[in-house]
Parts: sequence; structure tokens; C-alpha cells
Amino acid sequence: MQSLSTFHTFGFNASCNKIITVSSQDELVGWLPKLKHQQFLFIGEGSNTVFVENFDGLVVVNKLKGINKFEDETFYHLNVASGENWHDLVTYCLAQGMYGMENLALIPGTVGAAPIQNIGAYGIEVNAFIHSVEFIDLDSGFAGYFNNKECEFAYRDSVFKKARIGKRLITSVNFAIPKDYAPVVSYSPLDKIESPTPQKIFDEVIRIRQQKLPDPNTIGNAGSFFKNPKIPLSHFINLQSDYEDIPGYSVDEKTVKVPAAWLIDKLGFKGYRYGDIGCHESQPLVFVNYGKGHGEELLVLAKTIKLKIIEKFSIALENEVQVVGQYGRINL
Repeated sequence: MQSLSTFHTFGFNASCNKIITVSSQDELVGWLPKLKHQQFLFIGEGSNTVFVENFDGLVVVNKLKGINKFEDETFYHLNVASGENWHDLVTYCLAQGMYGMENLALIPGTVGAAPIQNIGAYGIEVNAFIHSVEFIDLDSGFAGYFNNKECEFAYRDSVFKKARIGKRLITSVNFAIPKDYAPVVSYSPLDKIESPTPQKIFDEVIRIRQQKLPDPNTIGNAGSFFKNPKIPLSHFINLQSDYEDIPGYSVDEKTVKVPAAWLIDKLGFKGYRYGDIGCHESQPLVFVNYGKGHGEELLVLAKTIKLKIIEKFSIALENEVQVVGQYGRINL
């Protein structure tokens, strides 16, 4: 057994049968026949995965690296290997004068995780910049390719979280960044930036994130544990009659997105601890490990919050973090 404590940012002292790293597609393809005969899981930096139990299988760490760039009259085009760090890519784009993704600065994780989650922040989702995604089918070993439409992007969702989940490993992402740049500062507090520039937006996003979110290098966490739920407009209007301060963001004419952090805070869970696991004192949507926490405590806290929110608001939360137990992903 090998320890996974340094391979996921929650830091639980879970183990797996074996850990391997792949640094090239040839290495990956070479491992595929062996993976067919055992349980396995691919991870990047482990910033969106938490091992709540010892995993009875093989963990493969993605270390694919490389950035290739070209441009035409309308777009900057980037082919980025999936093991590259996401924030490093945003920083690279800013330095190269390729603007637009600065709202997504300091989001933890790898480039390969970005399309799976369709990461987003401050009015931007990464699908706006993705031309296509390249992957390897883990059963056949064949290389595949999805264009933007085939990725079926939605809020914190994509085809990679639906059909054949876990059976496709993203090897690279192709970005098309428009040269016709327009800053997106509709979300507070970015809307308070005077004469917004890409650098100002980048700096402000980093400042906000560092102020509001705990650093996983300092205290174990995996970022926002739950997705912000989308509810029918009619249900939101009913909730407003009881909670005048409930925030909501229009998704379309019939749907509103409600901040999960507000729901959790409204029930008094901000700063709450169950054993050595708790809701962060500044951002209750982030669960933190105070040093000696374990998976059972995390599961109890997550399930308790989900149940309380259903009882109080008739809203079902869905976890954003991938929770892994002995036999693989756990559906909370």
C-alpha cells in the first residue's frame, strides 16, 4: 500500500495499492493493458478529489506537459497538455498578451480537469475558450477528439462526467482565445474596478481568492465542496417570501442559481466543526481538515448539511468535489 496523503489536497492519510505517474502518451498507452485487470483512478493535482477511505486499486498521476501556440487573424490558438497547472496557464496567457481568461486565475488543478468541471468564476466559464478536447479511450487505447459542442458543456458539467465516466483520459485541450478582447466585470467586486484591464482583473481575482479561500498548502481542503444549485424561478420566488435576503442569479427565464454558501451559512454552519473537519470560518462552502480529520467525519458533515438544506429550503445540493472510497467514486 502507498500513501495518498500528499496526492490530494485534503490530506487524509488514505492509501492505495500502487501509485504511478505518466509523463507521455506512450507511457499511458503502455499502462492500459495492466489497468484493464484492476480498479484504477486518474488524478491530476488532487485539488478536486478527496480519498475518504483506502482505495483498493491503482492511482495514476497525470504529468503530461507542454504548450504549443499559433495564431490567425481572429484567435490565438493553444494546444495545452492536460497535466499543466491551470493557474500557470492563465499567467502565461496574460504575459503573452492573450486576454480573457484572467477571471479564472488561481483556480486550483490542472488543465485536463478544466473541461471536465467546466470551471468558472466571476462571469466566465472555460468552455467559452475551448475549441476541442483530445483524449484516450482507456478501454480501446484509441485517441479521440470532441469539439466544443460534443463536450456538452453546462454549469460545472460536461460529457466527461456523464457517459463513460472515468473511461476517457483527457490528454490535451485546444483553446481558441479571441483577439477581440472585452473585459468581463459584471460580477462584484470586479464591477468596482476603475478602467478595468486584464492585469487589474487578474490581480483583483487573486486578491479576492486569497482573502476568502483557505490555501490548501496551509490547511487541507478541496475548494468548494458543493455546486451552486439551480432551482426553478417559481421556487426562488417562494423562498424570497421567507428570506428577503436570498441572493439569486438568473440562468434563463425559468431558472435561478442560488449560492450554496449562502444556504449553508443561513443554517449556521459557517465555522462549524464535526471532529477535525469543518466549514471554513470565512467561506462555509469550503470544508477544511484541521489536521487530524478523517473521511468518516467528512461524510457525516456533508450528508448532514445536505439533509438540513433539503429540510429547510427544499433544495438538493450536489457535490462538486470527487469523493473516492474503497471501491471508487462515492455518490453522496
